[in-house]
Amino acid sequence: MQDTYRLSRAARLLAGVALTSLAGAAFAQSPDAVTPPAAQAAPPAPETAALASEADGGGLETIIVTARKRQESVQDVPVAVTAISAETVRQQDLTSIEKIAARTPNFTVGRASNGSGAQLTMRGIGSSSTSIGIEQSVATVVDGVYFGQGRIIQEGFFDLGRVEILKGPQALFFGKNATAGVISITTADPGSDPEFFGRVGYEFRSEQVVGELIGSGPITDTLGVRLAVRGSKMYGGYYRNVADPVSYNTLDIATGVTNPHTALPAAREAPGEKELLGRFTVKWDPTDNFVATFKVSGDYNKVNNSSWNYVNFDCATGRSSLNPIYECKDQFVTHQNNMPTDIAANFPFARDDGQLYNRYKSYQATANLVYTLPTVTFTSVTNYQWNNNRWTCACDFQSSNTGTWATENSTWKAFSTELRALTSFDGPLNFLVGGLYQDTKRDFEQYIMFANIEDSTQDAARRYQATSKVSFTNGETLALFGQATFKIMETLELAGGVRYTRETKDSFFTQPYNNAAVTAIFRPQNSPDGLGEITANQKFTDWSPEATLTWKPTRDILVYGAYKTAYKSGGFSNGGINSGFSPNPFADLTFEPETVEGFEAGLKTTLADNQLRFNVGLYTYKYSDLQVDFFNSPIFAFQTLTADARTKGVELEFEYAPRSLAGLNLRGSLNYNRARYTDFPLAPCYAGQTPATGCNLAFNAAGNNFTRQNLTGSTLSVAPEWTATLGAGYDTAVGNGMKFGISADARYSDDYLASGFGNPFSRQNSYINLDASIRFGAEDDRWQIAVIGKNLTNRFYVTGVVDGPSTGSGTGTPAGVHADQLGFGTLPRTVMVQLSTRF
Repeated sequence: MQDTYRLSRAARLLAGVALTSLAGAAFAQSPDAVTPPAAQAAPPAPETAALASEADGGGLETIIVTARKRQESVQDVPVAVTAISAETVRQQDLTSIEKIAARTPNFTVGRASNGSGAQLTMRGIGSSSTSIGIEQSVATVVDGVYFGQGRIIQEGFFDLGRVEILKGPQALFFGKNATAGVISITTADPGSDPEFFGRVGYEFRSEQVVGELIGSGPITDTLGVRLAVRGSKMYGGYYRNVADPVSYNTLDIATGVTNPHTALPAAREAPGEKELLGRFTVKWDPTDNFVATFKVSGDYNKVNNSSWNYVNFDCATGRSSLNPIYECKDQFVTHQNNMPTDIAANFPFARDDGQLYNRYKSYQATANLVYTLPTVTFTSVTNYQWNNNRWTCACDFQSSNTGTWATENSTWKAFSTELRALTSFDGPLNFLVGGLYQDTKRDFEQYIMFANIEDSTQDAARRYQATSKVSFTNGETLALFGQATFKIMETLELAGGVRYTRETKDSFFTQPYNNAAVTAIFRPQNSPDGLGEITANQKFTDWSPEATLTWKPTRDILVYGAYKTAYKSGGFSNGGINSGFSPNPFADLTFEPETVEGFEAGLKTTLADNQLRFNVGLYTYKYSDLQVDFFNSPIFAFQTLTADARTKGVELEFEYAPRSLAGLNLRGSLNYNRARYTDFPLAPCYAGQTPATGCNLAFNAAGNNFTRQNLTGSTLSVAPEWTATLGAGYDTAVGNGMKFGISADARYSDDYLASGFGNPFSRQNSYINLDASIRFGAEDDRWQIAVIGKNLTNRFYVTGVVDGPSTGSGTGTPAGVHADQLGFGTLPRTVMVQLSTRF
């Protein structure tokens, strides 16, 4: 009742403000001022367009977005979208998806050591990080190309044209796997004038040195090039590793002899990142109606600990279950030990010195061709992408003498091509039609040691392995999409479209080696029951329709309502486990598609002579077969389960830039989001859950315990009900050709559960995150010095969680003890000094 009252009160307040703004603006505007949207006033231009800025007299910046695969002002597009300009990216050092999320309400990124590598969550909908086979519900699109892998957070992004954050389902224009939203990143193109930009920076907390060089300009009247390079190195880190040396003794199952090993502490300061990024762009514009843009980029990233942000923040006794000398609490402190060097010397993909690490390499090439005729524009986007990720993980995360170490090598390849046509007829009816083809391949191998065992009869590579995994998935996607827009009258437009998707995924999984002591847990490749090799040939088809009605009563007011659907592929959990206790390993490793449908409505206004932007949005979406990954410890299996859920909420945002004080900008947002399971009646119990706290279903007579709980009506993972932002910036000339600027942005989050299984011990309390910057330099931007601070409140908070391996006991019994909660911590307070020059 209290939640309903709060939502009703917020809705009435927002509706009252919106109606007042609408009435005032409509009264101020005459019907003669009505003009059609920019996308209809002229033929669409290439998607690499830059941002249009207001003159120096103050007022709001006009931001151009491509949320509907055409150029439109952010205020003219009937989509809930937050746009970040290239200048803001530079001023606030938004060079990663994590940094973008840290300033965006209703969007979080949890960095994980293994599995998919990340949990991206928007409006309470996200994808578990523990399965590498699950693609993200929040899709990342770079220069019009889909990047659905969680490892995309390893990519550094810089020299950008803009960032668009599209909230809610986006199937029609951005294809599969965009059930929660899209992060659309557009990199910068060569301009018509020569440009050379250099920047060096130093961040004090991590002792990081950063250098950036950009050269851009025309070669001829029709050919331009741009080269951007960025390198960084940390001499320290964000987190402090306080581990002590631990003894790791292994029992040789062949001889019965116990052999001692020592696991030394991992690097004291983590992550100690080294990164090199580069991008080369060629833009060819030989005629007035043809533009070709080619981009080639690469990334090399290495850190000294794959799980450097895993913090044991809540334990049953207040101390680590595996190493009681360590206290569990909210702090930027971890407990990690290297693999013993004598074991690491021959362990696959381990470093000779046993040091923990994560190494990510990638490259991609994209060709964007745009051919414009008087009434139709053809666009082709072709891409090839490749990445490889290797790591060594101390996978108990708690400096235990019964420790678990693992290594992984995974490679992703994808080729895609999209062709579409957009008309610009003078009549009321226009069309967008297109098709997409994508071919993908994932190769995966993982090697794990645990349980203090070895086998001296095996070769050196396998001697200390407990188990290993080899898997692959080959995928193929074909999609056709189309939209028709009908201008019912000058101020009213109806748009409707649909995307058809057909996907096939052929997968294989096996555990080629298992130590004889654990064959009861891990089903071997040559298992007598014939289930040691799992193959899956999956086929999925989907129709995702949507319709939008847009009313533009005046030039500065937009009202819209939309019905939307979306689809996320089913698939195969390449990094799962073929458990010897599981009767159906095929079901453990495969999962069904995730779908969503619902409604969204919004009001966008630009008021007070382009000085005030005020937007309101409402939404309600129902998710079917939401993909939820779970580690079932009793049968030692990862299982991707499905549940139904609903999100609904209200979002308000404003921006004010008064002409009376040019250079001042005030902005803010207030968001209410209710994300709940609507049907999850037999959800798994979290580790250590007792019958009194809900683990009272599916009694297991053999174990004398319950195994299931009813989560219907419970909150989703990382789904705060209230979030808000408030910020201000001011830039002004100070004489002698100099200018000064300052900005500050605060982000508030309500409390939430980091677990997707109702675990109250995973609760993250509410917090406020504060970023600020100050800058001084030449008025013509020839040089500038800036100080940029992030998380100045130094607040520790988690954006995802896993149960500590080998912790928790008595699940489904009155004696249950909950597992240690290992949270994905975010960055602490950072302060960077930057010096940049442009000539």
